Amino acid sequence: MKIVYAGSPQYAVAPLRALIEAGEEVIAVLTQPDKPTGRKRVLTPTPVKLYAISKGIPVYDFDKVRGHAEQLKNIGADLMFTCAYGQLLSQEVLNAFPMGVYNLHASLLPAFRGASPIQSAILGGCEYTGVTVMKTELALDCGGILLVKRCKIDGKTCGELSEELSRLSAEAVVEAAQLLKSGQTQLLLQDEAAATFCKKITKDDAKVSFEADAADTANLINAMSPSPAAFACLNGSPVNLLKACPVEGSGARGEVIRADKGGIVVACASGAVNITALQFSGGKPISAADAVNGRKIKAGDRFD
Repeated sequence: MKIVYAGSPQYAVAPLRALIEAGEEVIAVLTQPDKPTGRKRVLTPTPVKLYAISKGIPVYDFDKVRGHAEQLKNIGADLMFTCAYGQLLSQEVLNAFPMGVYNLHASLLPAFRGASPIQSAILGGCEYTGVTVMKTELALDCGGILLVKRCKIDGKTCGELSEELSRLSAEAVVEAAQLLKSGQTQLLLQDEAAATFCKKITKDDAKVSFEADAADTANLINAMSPSPAAFACLNGSPVNLLKACPVEGSGARGEVIRADKGGIVVACASGAVNITALQFSGGKPISAADAVNGRKIKAGDRFD
């Protein structure tokens, strides 16, 4: 069974590696074009492209994959797996693979179809999320489900949860390949009535006002970490808030009611959040303990 794999960010490297290590025949990789990064705007390949090149796998970085259906068909693959590829596929592209195209989606579909499933699961206060391997259709994340893997969110930041889901995607794609190879292609239809959708997250979504309760405030901080990073102003200067959990406490909204090596506790509309990692303007991420030791923040300070 010949496979094409489509993915772009670091998140998508682990599933590709898992396929190769499982002995599956990955004959080509699709990824996004090189993009300028850093202050010097140096053209930089995606992590998936770098990994594929290191394994001697041909890479296609089409600007618009929709215009290359015939070229993809001529590769001669049986199926394609996609994982955070970053481009919409056409019906002609889907038709290029006799066994179909399957996507590794980072939610428990039909929940959180769309661009920000990991962040949205945290924002929604979900206890669990996971990875769904679904057959790709033209409509957004609506295809039949081949298999599902679940994990607990358990207070993780988006960055931490992304690492876990990347590992889970690696397990899922190997299992999916084995199922498809053996002809086990029965799919579970999604419940359209239960479908929810999520939008692309922007910096405007990351402002923390402490006007919500403690659980929602902690979820916002964790969902935005590491990027675009939740923020609030302290003494007129923006501070990125990188990890938090809800705790008991009361005070004026945004008031620092405790600051010690155990964290920075800030009052919310109901309860408080304990902030354990943050980043001051122009600095690197630091622990709450380092912020307190450096006298950058103390009890009685106020976020607004």
